Amino acid sequence: MTGVADLVPYLAGALFAGGIAVGLSRRREHMLRWCAWAVGGPVVVAALYVGPGGAAALAASAGVACALEYGGLAGLSRLDRAALAIAVPVAPVTAWVAPDHLPQVLALTLVAIAMVPVLAGDAAGGLSRLCSGVLGVIWFAPLAGVVLLGPQVLALFAAVSIADITASVGGRSLGGPALSRLSPSKHWSGLLAGTVTGLGTLAVLGAFTPAWAVAVAVGAPLGDLLESMVKRGVEAKGSASWLAGAGGLLDRLDSLLLVLVLALALG
Repeated sequence: MTGVADLVPYLAGALFAGGIAVGLSRRREHMLRWCAWAVGGPVVVAALYVGPGGAAALAASAGVACALEYGGLAGLSRLDRAALAIAVPVAPVTAWVAPDHLPQVLALTLVAIAMVPVLAGDAAGGLSRLCSGVLGVIWFAPLAGVVLLGPQVLALFAAVSIADITASVGGRSLGGPALSRLSPSKHWSGLLAGTVTGLGTLAVLGAFTPAWAVAVAVGAPLGDLLESMVKRGVEAKGSASWLAGAGGLLDRLDSLLLVLVLALALG
């Protein structure tokens, strides 16, 4: 894999094949999810084609959307949501303009978000607000990987997206033992199907390495279960409802976030 443009024919082919698969499934949920990726895919490609600045803008925008969805999910106040929406884009922007200082800036961002309830003098709910805010910054900080990994991150986007759709279709079709009590609708059969197609996508795109294989095979399902745990904790089915058939953006990026962590750590 040499660049974004080289991947476009492969991605178009994968999108076409995915469209046939979801069409055969005849499930409205899968069709709407495929439509969301059909619209979002070109946006991601265009942003990455621009270069690091485009990648930073893409990651920062996604971070703001996820932060606001998470704030609503966690029942945070307007002040806490605003603070989180300001804090989350700091990581991808820093990865673009000053990558060598990313650890220091991220540490300062965590301190700043922790100080919001402290400075507000919230004795009753301060601890809960602090934990929710810090979790939000840590959870979405991996979006900096969209900038740090460069054009190759597109292969991870593709692998995770295809694995996600395949796992959903495969799990519903094949059934079998549930994957976790956190998400009873997911099955081990879906995990296996998603892993195979995800790793196959990496291979086709010339991005298969042991590190990235582990990132996709382990990070994608665990990232999904992490969000399921958060949603179950607040008794919600989705992070939002504005994305037709897909809930919210966080529902679509939950797997990718942990994949980015492992890709950066292991690669």
